[in-house]
Amino acid sequence: MSKINQAQTNEDCKPSLSVIVPSLNEANRLPLLLADLDRWPAPIERWVIDAESSDDTAKIAHLAGAQPRRFPEANRGAQLQHGVSHAKGNWLLFLHADSRLPAQWPQIIEDVIAEPSAKLSAWFFDFRVQADGLNMRLLELAVALRSHWLQRPYGDQGLLINKNLYEQIGGYAPLPLMEDLDFVERLGCQARLKSLGLPLYTNGRRWQKLGLLTQTWRNAQLRRRWRCGESATHLAKDYFR
Repeated sequence: MSKINQAQTNEDCKPSLSVIVPSLNEANRLPLLLADLDRWPAPIERWVIDAESSDDTAKIAHLAGAQPRRFPEANRGAQLQHGVSHAKGNWLLFLHADSRLPAQWPQIIEDVIAEPSAKLSAWFFDFRVQADGLNMRLLELAVALRSHWLQRPYGDQGLLINKNLYEQIGGYAPLPLMEDLDFVERLGCQARLKSLGLPLYTNGRRWQKLGLLTQTWRNAQLRRRWRCGESATHLAKDYFR
């Protein structure tokens, strides 16, 4: 085979999609997400950037066929950066480890990335909570309004973005908290954020533990403190305690 044909073959084999999942002690939930990702019909990279979990998160990722990478600290922004540095796909999909994808996700995302103009935008999922109750449905509605009207989808809604656009924006900052808000605010100045029209189900454990109003108020206060200049490192200690 000629060098030209070999280069073309290598390009054809290049994964179109690289999935990047930061993790910390998600051994119970990560396998479900990785099973969802197995529905993708083409070559795919699944990078699990694990912050030295004390459980079997990295081992499970490896056994499931993902590409686990150890990271020395729990810093979601830096973990995402690290994942991108390994990613070879020309599209990036960022997901939280406790997320679940709907069965039809491959077809919708295939259709999006096949459209040439799609690379000019970033794409998010519709927020859904895996918990019953009217208060959770109201939370989902509030998030939908924020995402569509204010262009502020957060990390638990996932993010699909062309790698060139990601690099143009400057990528995720190495922040342990607020990395998603920081990125979409910079992104929104240069591109439109659009809904995929697909739900992404997130674990409701934080809202169930503290209560919806308490957790919502707590999140709002953390965002306020961050905008007032308080360091993300300090805020992360309060959030994850």
